[in-house]
Amino acid sequence: ALVSQIQDVDLDDLLGREPVPPHPELIDRCITDKVVMVTGAGGSIGSELCRQILASSPRELVLLDISEFALYSIDREIKTVCQRQGLRFPVVTLLGSVRDEQRLESIFRTFAVDTVYHAAAYKHVPMVEYNVAEGVANNVHGTWSAAWAAHRAEVATFVLVSTDKAVRPTNVMGASKRFAELILQGLSQIETDTRFCIVRFGNVLGSSGSVVPLFREQISSGGPVTVTHPEVSRYFMSIREASQLVLQAGALGTGGDVFVLDMGEPVRIVELAERMIHLSGYDIERDNLFGEHIDLEYIGLRPGEKLHEELLLGTSVTGTGHPMIMRAEEEAFDFDVIEDAAHRLLRACADMDLNEVTAMLTEYVIGFSGHEPRHDYVWVKQGRVGKRVRKALDSENVTPIRPELVGPRQHFSNRGD
Repeated sequence: ALVSQIQDVDLDDLLGREPVPPHPELIDRCITDKVVMVTGAGGSIGSELCRQILASSPRELVLLDISEFALYSIDREIKTVCQRQGLRFPVVTLLGSVRDEQRLESIFRTFAVDTVYHAAAYKHVPMVEYNVAEGVANNVHGTWSAAWAAHRAEVATFVLVSTDKAVRPTNVMGASKRFAELILQGLSQIETDTRFCIVRFGNVLGSSGSVVPLFREQISSGGPVTVTHPEVSRYFMSIREASQLVLQAGALGTGGDVFVLDMGEPVRIVELAERMIHLSGYDIERDNLFGEHIDLEYIGLRPGEKLHEELLLGTSVTGTGHPMIMRAEEEAFDFDVIEDAAHRLLRACADMDLNEVTAMLTEYVIGFSGHEPRHDYVWVKQGRVGKRVRKALDSENVTPIRPELVGPRQHFSNRGD
């Protein structure tokens, strides 16, 4: 097969189903003639959200990312499209961390942001297992800072892009994303002008670090194509479909909603690999041992990886009027409880006390238990696996996330961001 054949494999062919057409009126509701901001705008989901937002004529589009190169790339692409299509609204590119609450609030107020799509996160399961404190701090602190700044600046709508890995997680990344969901569910209980909602979906075909680009690279190199386990399965949808559903679900929320997307039937990864090999013009070794073929190789589950994912914590879901979007009825903690828990969790991250980090996640995230931080590179190098480490932070290194509250309780550290 030619490399061009491998590159041109249609993602919809891999899904094995027709993509669901969007409801334009839902997409337009939070975008048309509004100032829209996307965090993590240079990432796979963030950049596709930006592309979809263009079609709904926002008053202004604000792109935020901590990666200069990612921001440069999406800025160049979006402005080229705007010029080609004669779109005249401003596109603003801002470097910044979602953990910098003061900058975020300043941005929200300065640009009078109406709608935020919070896509900034660390999402790769093994990478967060290797960098536990930083992964949790980014996903939890970043969500808190962005959401609290949105509340203070009276942003109308704040949508958290979440994942099926947040459901009964077996890994730190999924647990951190469920904790981020709990923050938004808690914030929805206080008096606020901001409508918070969460959209949870499964794997996205073609996103950075996903199996499709990996398989494509392995096929173009002549194989083998590596699969972790013969029975491992995942829910999949295309980036375009996922982004359109995020935009539509964001228009349906009333406050604290957890939306789950109907992603069809789970797909066995080995079947996806076989489909890609065949669509690329090759046989598999077992079908053509002596001709042109690609080998399949099983390499074992990675740290924190599940055989199968779920989209719901419970069994209670209600319809929304959209055939692909359901509202999950899930328990949440009171705001004061989750705020205090977030404070203690981020303090443990700053202390590099990974036993405490995993203990906190176990306490607040349903289904997360018995997890040891044995893969974190720094933790292992320091010889702290299996040890209990407690070290108080100096008060001058702790920055309150709610300065208007005075008292003995201090808030998240910004060190190392």
